[in-house]
Amino acid sequence: MKVLAINGSHRKGQNTARMLAVVLEEARTLGAETELLELSDYRIKPCLACNKCLRVVECSIKDDDMRMIADKMLAADAIVLGSPVYICNVTGLMKNFMDRTRWMHMRKNLLHGKVGAAVTHAGLRNGGQELTQIIMERYLIGHGLTVVDSRDQEGGVYNLGPMGTMFERLEGDRLLWKRSVDEDLLALHECRTLARNIVRQIQLSRSCSD
Repeated sequence: MKVLAINGSHRKGQNTARMLAVVLEEARTLGAETELLELSDYRIKPCLACNKCLRVVECSIKDDDMRMIADKMLAADAIVLGSPVYICNVTGLMKNFMDRTRWMHMRKNLLHGKVGAAVTHAGLRNGGQELTQIIMERYLIGHGLTVVDSRDQEGGVYNLGPMGTMFERLEGDRLLWKRSVDEDLLALHECRTLARNIVRQIQLSRSCSD
């Protein structure tokens, strides 16, 4: 099993990366091979809207890192996206990456049948996490992936992927913040549950195809 996580945060190694790392750590305990890609490390040009991918399963841009990332996606059994919330949406890095996978979808869904999931993080408790989560999950569904969430199989009630927040509590008029997502125990619990659901779905998909 190969689980690939892709972080769209402009802040490498910070809260969104940590959430993805917890997902991958749990997946490794269940036997998965894992990898985390930080989009901030790579050169990804914007889509040219040339529409070449409407005719052939190919992107016209050849001189950046997107093909290498696409190859990793094609080799993975599961793809987990992560983004902090930027104005109730994914980051520009994540959106640019999404746009550049258009060639993997228009003529043929090259990622069809893989398992997908997403995590998101924001400062405030109601900081746009749900909408950002839905955007990433709808993207994965559009590519033909089977999207799993962080619902606990033992009876939990979570129905989207993990969503973290820096908000801790209010004291009078003063906002108090967590130091990092490591203090958001619910988000980390959901990340571990998500990993178990990912591995379970990979195994189920394999048994159905045998």
